[in-house]
Amino acid sequence: MDLMIESDSSPEPDGSRGADTAPTASDAQKSDEDRRHPAVIATAIALPVALLAGIVVAAVIVDRTPMLGPLALGPVPAPEAESDACAGLLAALPEKLGDYARAELVDPIPAGTAAWQIAEAEPVVLRCGLDRPSEFDAAAALQVVDGVQWFEVSGEAEGIDASTWFAVDRPVYVALTVPNGSGPTPLQEVSAALGEALPQQQIDPAPVGGN
Repeated sequence: MDLMIESDSSPEPDGSRGADTAPTASDAQKSDEDRRHPAVIATAIALPVALLAGIVVAAVIVDRTPMLGPLALGPVPAPEAESDACAGLLAALPEKLGDYARAELVDPIPAGTAAWQIAEAEPVVLRCGLDRPSEFDAAAALQVVDGVQWFEVSGEAEGIDASTWFAVDRPVYVALTVPNGSGPTPLQEVSAALGEALPQQQIDPAPVGGN
């Protein structure tokens, strides 16, 4: 897929063990089982960090191991997450984003979410149906990726080694949190799914300096 990124600064549509107590064989087996339990391996949680005045979309890996397991995502405000638009987008999402494979999510699964993972890296997390980002205003710089207009928010200020991209020209707001160094493929593939599932519409930024 060709990647087309254009800068756009105008809002055009578009237990403790005693020291003398040796571990038993059963203890070693239990420890090994604990390390392999899906609740322990490769678990991801939503990190409640204020991005764009309350939009929380970043995710981090709790335990990085080569063995991939289910991911647990925390809820964030997403009033349109159960909309038909989000259901259509979720159905159109690919099973792979480059080297990232679609992840199994742990119940309770927040509505409108999906994730992809690889070993020893943070996941790519998608959330659909969010409120308009509060800092997405008429002066916001947009980037166009395969026909989809995205608004980028870096997690650097919060100590997150990832960026969150908001698709702002569809019937619902979609956020994609991508670890730094992942390359363009996740954004490309999700842009293709957005183009297939949701019609483009006029962007609706807040007035400069407004709410």
